[in-house]
Amino acid sequence: MITEDQTPVIEFLTRPSTHGGATVERIDTHASIVFLAGARAYKLKRAVRFDYLDFSTPERRHALCQAEVRLNRRTAPTLYRGVVAVTRQQDGRYELGGAGTPVDWLVEMHRFPQEALFDRLAAAGTLGVTLMSPLGAAIADFHKSAEHRPDHGGKAGMSWVVDGNAAGFAEFGAACLERSAAHRVTAHASSELDRLGPLLDQRRESGFVRQCHGDLHLRNIVLLDATPTLFDGVEFNEEISCTDVLYDLAFLLMDLWRRRLPRHANIVWNRYLAEAADIDGVALMPLFLSCRAAVRAKTSATAAQLQDDAQRRGELEALAREYLAMADLVLHPPTPCLVAVGGFSGSGKSTLALGLAPSIGAVPGAIVLRSDETRKRLCGVPLLQHLGPEGYSASVSERVYATVTEHAAQILRAGHSVIVDAVSFRPADRDAIEHVAAAASVPFMGFWLEAPEPMLMHRTAQRHGDASDADGSVVRTQRAHDTGDLRWCRIDASVPAASVLSVVMNRVRERRHDALNLD
Repeated sequence: MITEDQTPVIEFLTRPSTHGGATVERIDTHASIVFLAGARAYKLKRAVRFDYLDFSTPERRHALCQAEVRLNRRTAPTLYRGVVAVTRQQDGRYELGGAGTPVDWLVEMHRFPQEALFDRLAAAGTLGVTLMSPLGAAIADFHKSAEHRPDHGGKAGMSWVVDGNAAGFAEFGAACLERSAAHRVTAHASSELDRLGPLLDQRRESGFVRQCHGDLHLRNIVLLDATPTLFDGVEFNEEISCTDVLYDLAFLLMDLWRRRLPRHANIVWNRYLAEAADIDGVALMPLFLSCRAAVRAKTSATAAQLQDDAQRRGELEALAREYLAMADLVLHPPTPCLVAVGGFSGSGKSTLALGLAPSIGAVPGAIVLRSDETRKRLCGVPLLQHLGPEGYSASVSERVYATVTEHAAQILRAGHSVIVDAVSFRPADRDAIEHVAAAASVPFMGFWLEAPEPMLMHRTAQRHGDASDADGSVVRTQRAHDTGDLRWCRIDASVPAASVLSVVMNRVRERRHDALNLD
């Protein structure tokens, strides 16, 4: 509900004269108005009160403007300039930051091109997949440094989400959402919540509930100085922002998947997990994705009811149904499988693994366990830092393969598919990987990539900014070893990567088809 008439302030901010004659562009949402003028952006919080948001008084708007700047400077320090008052002089004139009486408050930001927003880039088909890995790393870094909030989250925090979705479906979804579908999503989410409640509470006690972003979708990410930058996080409701870190990430993954960008979503997912090493929470992702989609179904249905324009109302109702269908779908993931990609350094294992991952298993695709990344974590160095010979001793390599197989088993138990990306030239390492699949009773597919030595050496020499430290001497050492009996499917990796991916995808589909028929 509207609690105050802000018309004079809005008219003042709309005038070019307020901004030195610059043309003013206005962006309206249900909770704020943003005025773009020259090199600045000013965000006015609307005088409104909802069940989840209270901007009802100037004092609250001032406090929440300050909170918005403080919280968002964590991820976008150069974007947020500060808080500025709209003041009224004795003669009744308004000024920005004047000496008169403050009547309202604004968040002042540096302006950026709207075309740099990730949702605009996605809509235009120009959201580069190369941006996804640094984006996943940036989110992981942000979560690592975010404040622990054990007073929120856990099973109770997710119950608040599920119950809120159910209430929204009943109040606003009746006109556009199939009642049985809404009930099915709520019932299944509640069942999953009961099953996973202990894990949710355990993660809260272990520090995985933090002061997160809270609204992490593509419209709140912008490309600044060629860097993916998170902004406009939630400051107005800690029930929304103080949550499990993977629930925070799930909003972005859901948004990418819904926009038919599965490869983008999978790269973010895998880079995040590589940086955060958060394997324990993987089992929660179907529930988290479903709740995020259900929230969007609820808010889209709600927005549709407030529309006077019939066409826009119809678009929002269709969007609500699409989100609800996704919320239902992700709660029924397919049977997981284990794929192993082996071969000497330079054979294209990582390229194949990441190309294959989006099409395998539950949303957002298979988790790639890369031995090179595991080695760096075990040695306590950043993924891109070069390791000396001590990092490649026999004992370290044994720990690497033991950790990879342990994590693969854990992920399969959580219901997600795994791709193991490792050289695996020793028969014992290959046997251990196969044993993981057998113990989990899931389909297994092993591929061995082959290419001539000169090609392997050329590829390793060309590699930069990668977790692998392999060079020509490493290739020669690997090829000198006896690989023993190779039962995995041999793949010619001397051809273009797209051709290798096509061949392997066909074989994976055939194997999964055979496994389903056996069931």
